[in-house]
Amino acid sequence: MQTISTHHDATIERIQAVLEELRPAILQDGGDIHFVRFDENGTVFVQLQGACVSCPISFITLTMGIEAQLKEKVPGVKAVVSIDNE
Repeated sequence: MQTISTHHDATIERIQAVLEELRPAILQDGGDIHFVRFDENGTVFVQLQGACVSCPISFITLTMGIEAQLKEKVPGVKAVVSIDNE
């Protein structure tokens, strides 16, 4: 039986793997994405960087691209939220 922490860690590893799969396409457009955290509500927090920060369609990339892929490939992911650079 997996502990909650072990399950959470495995989920984070899967999230990071999916983001790495998506990263080349984002880099090709002059942007980047970095994983920040995954919370108990199923929300993935990321930072968009480079051209993604000022791109007028970054919300579409975030929801229809990144969020859709994470929801499909990682059980437990409910939403993806971009946070400002800290």
